[in-house]
Amino acid sequence: MDHDELSTGERIRALRESRGMTRPQLAQLCGRGPVWLKKIESGERELDSYALLLQLAAALQVADLSVLTGTTEGPAQPVPLGRLTHPGMPEVWAAVMNRTLSRSRASAPPDAALLQGRADQSWRLWHKSKYNRSEVGALLPELIRDGEAAARALDGEQRRAALVALSDIYRLTGQATAYIAPAELAWVVADRALAAAQDADQPAAIAAAAWNMGNILRETSYPEEALRVVTEAADLIRPHLDTAPDDWRGIYGALQLHAAVTEAREGHEGAAWRYWDKGDQIAKSLPANYVHSSTVFGRANVDFHEVSVATDLRKAAKALGLADDIDPDIMPSRERQARLWVEVARGHLQRGDNTAALYVMQRAYKIGAETVSYTPSARQAVAELWRSAPRAMREDAATLATATGVLTG
Repeated sequence: MDHDELSTGERIRALRESRGMTRPQLAQLCGRGPVWLKKIESGERELDSYALLLQLAAALQVADLSVLTGTTEGPAQPVPLGRLTHPGMPEVWAAVMNRTLSRSRASAPPDAALLQGRADQSWRLWHKSKYNRSEVGALLPELIRDGEAAARALDGEQRRAALVALSDIYRLTGQATAYIAPAELAWVVADRALAAAQDADQPAAIAAAAWNMGNILRETSYPEEALRVVTEAADLIRPHLDTAPDDWRGIYGALQLHAAVTEAREGHEGAAWRYWDKGDQIAKSLPANYVHSSTVFGRANVDFHEVSVATDLRKAAKALGLADDIDPDIMPSRERQARLWVEVARGHLQRGDNTAALYVMQRAYKIGAETVSYTPSARQAVAELWRSAPRAMREDAATLATATGVLTG
């Protein structure tokens, strides 16, 4: 077969073999499993993620993405040889990986209630700030160290409260470092969040940590494991739903939405909508203005996820119709508002309307600059627009690509 006729998967396999790399070796460099890569190479699974294309190209040491895609039209597609970077990452890395093993006697441990208050305040900042990674990232190193110190030094109910706070802190660390942290840190943070919650023996904290672990599993192409984790966590919460506080039902609802998106990304339409319906029913059982503090589960988030599920199922017309009926301002989270507009842009791109997609992506960037700059689906949309925008809009597309770091050369 002529090399120009090779599919993207076949090109990846040919390059991997020419470099003497095994499938597990290349998959590990991308933070994925060998089964995932086998499906890509065989064409069983479509590789439509710009971020993953960049990771594979960097791991294979090719300087132009078209070597993998075979695309020769449009501008060159330079490959940044490395992971997305953020200036706050080194300090967070140091706080996570260099934790002290012994109890410190130099000062009194942080008060568990005050520690939880700081964690809650940081979560609010994450959802309110346009530059949430930078602002929250600056707070995390001290929060991590104080949380670890409190969990080591306190006893009894105070220690259990400190462990719940520590789990919340590690969950936030996972959110703030997603796609910029090395794979090993992402797994360490997710595992510590779950371990702290289990040590506290608090079902709602365990469920929230499982929601976080599910994110890591899904983003590293382990959808079956992600579903197992979140459904087990939901089973843990379900017996308490009738008498539990609102936040227990809130995290239960967030687990249903997580499962809905996971199923949608696998193309399982019926299962995706069944999980979404469960989340919808939970939202209806809560006060109209209820919002879960970290997952922002509530009426608005359920409606936002309906758009996401439709988009992931490639039902563009349905997704855009649903989005037309949503008022984004009712969502008390800049991050989720920005992600909604990204989903709308993806819907426009699926329909070939690049002009509308560009307008919507510019709006998403204005609302949440770092959400767009550091989220793979958003970067993929920006890259697609940069390559295919109408002539009259190429300058605007290039400006957005430069602002988000997609265009670096």
